[in-house]
Amino acid sequence: MSTVAKEYSAKDIVALEGLDPVRKRPGMYIGGVSAAGLHHLVWEIVDNSVDEAMNGHASEIKVTLHKDGQSVSVSDNGRGIPVDKHPKTKKPALEMVLTVLHAGGKFDGNNYKTSGGLHGVGASVVNALSKEMVAVVKRDGIQYRMQFAKGIPQTKLQKLKGAVRGTGTTITFSPDPTIFPKTDFDSATIRTRLETASFIHRNLKVTYVDEVQGTTETFQHEQGIVDYLAQVLKERSAKPIHESPFILREDNSDRLEVVLQWTESTDEHVRSYVNGIPTASGGSHETGFRGGLTKGVRNYIDTHNLTPRGLKISHEDIREGMVAIVSIFTAEPQFQGQTKDRLNNPEVQPLVEGAVRPALEQWMNNNRSVADFIVARIIAAARARAASRAASDAISRKGGSKRTMLPGKLSDCVSGGRGESELFIVEGDSAGGSAKQGRDRNCQAILPLRGKVLNTECATVKKMLENKEIQDMLTAIGCGIGGNVDLANLRYDRVILLADADSDGHHITTLLLTFFYRHIPQLISDGRLFIAQPPLYRIDLGKETFWAADEADRDRILAEYTGRSLPEITRFKGLGEMMPKVLWDTTLNPATRRLLKVEIDDHLETDRVISDLMGRDASARFHFIMDRADEVEVLDV
Repeated sequence: MSTVAKEYSAKDIVALEGLDPVRKRPGMYIGGVSAAGLHHLVWEIVDNSVDEAMNGHASEIKVTLHKDGQSVSVSDNGRGIPVDKHPKTKKPALEMVLTVLHAGGKFDGNNYKTSGGLHGVGASVVNALSKEMVAVVKRDGIQYRMQFAKGIPQTKLQKLKGAVRGTGTTITFSPDPTIFPKTDFDSATIRTRLETASFIHRNLKVTYVDEVQGTTETFQHEQGIVDYLAQVLKERSAKPIHESPFILREDNSDRLEVVLQWTESTDEHVRSYVNGIPTASGGSHETGFRGGLTKGVRNYIDTHNLTPRGLKISHEDIREGMVAIVSIFTAEPQFQGQTKDRLNNPEVQPLVEGAVRPALEQWMNNNRSVADFIVARIIAAARARAASRAASDAISRKGGSKRTMLPGKLSDCVSGGRGESELFIVEGDSAGGSAKQGRDRNCQAILPLRGKVLNTECATVKKMLENKEIQDMLTAIGCGIGGNVDLANLRYDRVILLADADSDGHHITTLLLTFFYRHIPQLISDGRLFIAQPPLYRIDLGKETFWAADEADRDRILAEYTGRSLPEITRFKGLGEMMPKVLWDTTLNPATRRLLKVEIDDHLETDRVISDLMGRDASARFHFIMDRADEVEVLDV
């Protein structure tokens, strides 16, 4: 360490003036000099034009990406930036707006009721970070022009010859390559932002000219965020569970617009905006929206006593599958930083919550059939989340005692990789013996189960994980359970349920389906769970043999038979009495078998049916039987 300290005095203190702070530390103003920062320049200029439209002074905005791909023009038909001289500085107002930080018309609240620009730095920041900027203003029938480079005026304010109609502002700029590593704009990014602006600001006409691609598009939406929601659902391939969305439009001291729909998706998706500015990090308006949503739905559920006994519904369950657009316009927004990606106004939260809760509750009460369908979806999410959480907790408690050896009853296939391998979960040891002898050992594994498996809809997770048959299935399949499911660890390409073709076999298949639906639903959604279709009847017609899956299939075959010999019909008591070759030919052979892929078209209906038929509450089954008792033709007891 040096014994002589370096002198540190007043002359070492640097005071940056004008726009120098922006060029020295651009990240403070635009978040960085990456692609996001580069495009933020466009957003700053576009937002100024949108502010004119938001306050009723403009109806059209035009953005042009020029042929070089590195320069952009933004035009509007607003009032035009003032050009008269400022009383204090004696400089044209246009020059002040574009060269002085914190100079603008949005501080006194007289010219702009609401705006995205608040700090008076946006346009001047863009000017500072541009190698060239040209501003053209139309006011009072005259067109004015002023040119800048790196924030420094290159010309005085010029009056262009010839009279012009209308008013407005056009800003053309080219980012400075000494500031930005890459100065090529991405057309798709600009297009998306402009289309979003047309959604948020109803009836605003936004034109985008891409001279690089030679295309021109105009965006204008009468329904605003309602149209936006429809597009977001389409982009996300999210299928709504109800037709008409919830719409809230309030225009009091602050203007609030909300639109939402529940979908079949398992995630929540909210896009929020403040004065037209996207707030990717949310803020107090999003918090208020979520609070109002949760309370409104809870109030409806409690009022109508719709919560199943013993089931706790969380806010995650209520918001699962929800897609929403939230837009608020407020006079004094407090953003987190110049990039404005989060709203910090504490007073906005109760305002939004107080508007959303009663409106949503009233909408649900006025649309009972839709509301009950939404609640059914929420209950299904709560059940699935509870099962997943309980299974994960139970597995965590087991710790290092988890089974690592494959079950002894499993006859695994020879193939080491997953490839085209199949695991047959077979009803009974007898059927398992026939399947083991008849299978293709290279790619087909057999796991026999003993009798009827546990009804996991009624059993606790602890009891389920202690069940030997469940343990064997989980170990053989290998992908985990509940929140720990990882299909990358799945040991087989397909899992096939193979039970007798009679009513007992169908019951066993239903018990297994209940287990997979509740605890490993990913097998179903990924298209890896199947049900084998073994024959119930063998029908010999002369020299030909037919296999019938059930009575209807048997009757169809007999009806189509035109020969003279009497048919010989054999009904199988179970898979165990089939010869291995017969089981191979009818059920195991990929070339001749019939497999039924397990798919879910309606998650809500599936959840309801499983809950009614397999759950603890027997009243639903009682009513089902009593309502349909007269439909029974043959009772298999």
